[in-house]
Amino acid sequence: MYFLINEHLDECTQEELLTSSKQYVALLSSKEWELQKSLFKMGIDFEPKTTDIHVTKAEENYDSITGTFFVPNRRDIQSDEDKFAFALDEKGIVFIDDTSASKRIINKIKHRKKWRLPSLERFIYDFLNEIIRSDFRIMERYEHELDDMERDIINEDNELTSKRVNEIRADIRDLKNHYEQLLDLGEVFEENENEFFKDENLRYFRLFINRVERLRDTSNSIRDYTIQIRDVYKTHLDIKQNHIMTILTMVTTVFTPLMLIVGWYGMNFNYMPELNYQWSYPIVFISCILISVLVLAFFRRKKWL
Repeated sequence: MYFLINEHLDECTQEELLTSSKQYVALLSSKEWELQKSLFKMGIDFEPKTTDIHVTKAEENYDSITGTFFVPNRRDIQSDEDKFAFALDEKGIVFIDDTSASKRIINKIKHRKKWRLPSLERFIYDFLNEIIRSDFRIMERYEHELDDMERDIINEDNELTSKRVNEIRADIRDLKNHYEQLLDLGEVFEENENEFFKDENLRYFRLFINRVERLRDTSNSIRDYTIQIRDVYKTHLDIKQNHIMTILTMVTTVFTPLMLIVGWYGMNFNYMPELNYQWSYPIVFISCILISVLVLAFFRRKKWL
């Protein structure tokens, strides 16, 4: 697929792209790139990697910039990532993609965007923004979910699902790493070492960098929030355990004197005068009740109950 950058992305043929003076966007498979890369006349020292991609990065060549995209799937951060490569110079950008990831983004830009001042820089800015377009909503959703967890812990409405907290932490970790890599990519573009971009258009990359920095800061806050949720849950468990221990201690304290009486009169001695006394049982029964009441009254006075 080939496009010329006008007010819209206008699809064209390969011949129109190569003969036009306008900047372009091309989308090729890795096999097509191997066959056609010489047509784009880019001075490439570092061949863009099309397999085994694990990072988003950009590398400056003598007369081009090459790199890769490693984009987490926003529907399921822990699932397979979108991976593709790119190469660009002042004339345009070529995406090398054996999947449909970059094609989806390009089609969104084609149907949604209309530029007053079309340029390669503006296209790259919109392309990068499409990658992080839904991330603020994702962060907001994580914050609301953690808020609900904290409220449930405090109100004892539900037990904390440690597995879910760990899943959120893993998602945030992967997104944070992704943002760090996007920042490096944006800084390479903004540096403009090869002067592919117009000075007045470098502001697009600064805008993108600022947006990614906010996302990175938000991801750090959410990561800290997950730690706070675990601390709140641990504190809540400690309070519950202390309450249980307090109850057990009071029960033990109430029954200790009663157990003493039972043990005392459970001794098998022949000459225990109380055993033959007519009122022994009622006296012991009333004494046990009185002792229990006095102990409970003592706890109540000390506000332990």
